[in-house]
Amino acid sequence: VQLQASGGGLAQAGGSLTLSCAASGSTFSRYATGWFRQAPGKEREFVAAITSLGSRTLYGDSVKGRFTISRSNAKKTMYLQMNTLKPEDTAVYYCAANNLGSSFTVDSPYAYWGQGTLVTVSS
Repeated sequence: VQLQASGGGLAQAGGSLTLSCAASGSTFSRYATGWFRQAPGKEREFVAAITSLGSRTLYGDSVKGRFTISRSNAKKTMYLQMNTLKPEDTAVYYCAANNLGSSFTVDSPYAYWGQGTLVTVSS
């Protein structure tokens, strides 16, 4: 499966952005998928994940209550609704597909990655 993230841009603190991750290929619905982010000079961080049929979601502590992950298997697209943005949310956001169906919060089980989309939050 190939993934392409979009929707990044510049937002003010307290604002909102919605990221999309479009998949190509016929197997999108087989994979759990997730979002990770990497800020300059920092390690890649887990943001959120959703199981293949969307029945379960997980969030990193830093975004819990502010971000919402969702997906449409019919549209082969995953979304990340980001509300109440903070300057510390500034990062390149990557979408990924999990090959194992488990261990959603670490990046090693994610075999497929999108190219990343930059989110910048100004104070």
